[in-house]
Amino acid sequence: MTTKILHNARLIDGTGADAVPDAVLVIDDGKITYAGPSAGAPQIDESTNPVRVDVGGNTVTPGFFDCHVHLSLPGTKGSPIMAAMVPESYRFFELIGRLKTTVAAGVTTVRDLMGVDVGVRDAVKHGLVEGPRLLVADKMFSQTGGHADFHIPSGLDGTGLIGGVIVDSVDEARKEARALLREGVDVLKIASSGGVTSPSDDPDWLGARTEIVAALVEEAHNYGGRKVAAHAIGLAGIQAAIQGGVQSVEHGYALTDELRTEMVERGQFLVPTLIETLKPDTATPQAVAKSSKWHALAHESIQASVEAGIKVAVGTDAGLVPDHGDTLGELGCLVKFGGMTPMQAIVAGTKTSAELCDVAETLGTLEAGKLADVVVVKGDPTTDIDSLADKDNILLVLKEGKAASNRGAYTI
Repeated sequence: MTTKILHNARLIDGTGADAVPDAVLVIDDGKITYAGPSAGAPQIDESTNPVRVDVGGNTVTPGFFDCHVHLSLPGTKGSPIMAAMVPESYRFFELIGRLKTTVAAGVTTVRDLMGVDVGVRDAVKHGLVEGPRLLVADKMFSQTGGHADFHIPSGLDGTGLIGGVIVDSVDEARKEARALLREGVDVLKIASSGGVTSPSDDPDWLGARTEIVAALVEEAHNYGGRKVAAHAIGLAGIQAAIQGGVQSVEHGYALTDELRTEMVERGQFLVPTLIETLKPDTATPQAVAKSSKWHALAHESIQASVEAGIKVAVGTDAGLVPDHGDTLGELGCLVKFGGMTPMQAIVAGTKTSAELCDVAETLGTLEAGKLADVVVVKGDPTTDIDSLADKDNILLVLKEGKAASNRGAYTI
């Protein structure tokens, strides 16, 4: 593969170090071989015809992560109920645009926490369709009447349609977990609290009990060292998730200082999905009434979680309330509501998220030896973090050194 040299760049490497002006990034065979000041850049053998890309003083960052998406859901482009109106095959074609939109927004890795299976993941991996690399949960575990139970009064049952699986005992949870792990999922998802979107419960209600959460954690660990993510909004569900040993608490709006301390001690991550709290959740009539209360609590809670030292990763719930491709708006929310600096928010969306996804050895920072997931951003996001939310400012996206999006019309 041809050597690629990005120069005349401001480098934000994702480690939290200060930006490097007049930087150079060298890529060989899809991997980074140098990232640093131009004065220290290696000499390149011109006989190899390297491709030199002048990025015009714009900023180079690592590819970003979205650790909580639902590619099977339409965001504001439709209603989840429409999934019941079309054949399953049609829904797979709907994914194509969502995948392209996501990667073109600078997101090169996503964790889909309910709705798409290992076949979609592998189709992207093998180049059959363009998109970010995927880590998938496929299903979400829920108790009867819990967050993924979409039985409605008419008698219709949308649970399987949205990707829910009902378990009401430890033994049921273990059996269903083993079946999913056998299929090759990357992560297990459990609803330990009720939810905003769900029709039959409330975020305050306890979902999966601690013993069920702990059983899933054990099964995931025993099947290849995989991890568990917990939908947990209300206090009872958060406590069950933390004490059951999950790797990440998704949402976590009702966290207390005591539980924050416990999360830090356990090394658990928080994925606060703040961008979804900027608009009412209209997925169900019940959600409209519930969302204002819980969204306000999310804004009040996140700064205390950041100050407590919890590892915060970036996720959006894209497809539910936010649209696919809106991921980097989450960074501005972490600054506005969480009190992070812009650089801290960028680290949350790159390095910390890679750690959550267990891929930090190869992704998340721009360092020699790592895969060349690279984003060229217009201007300087450390002075205007909200500029990242404008997709027109995402000028170039490289995934393992290959152009996945090129709004800047660079020759590469």
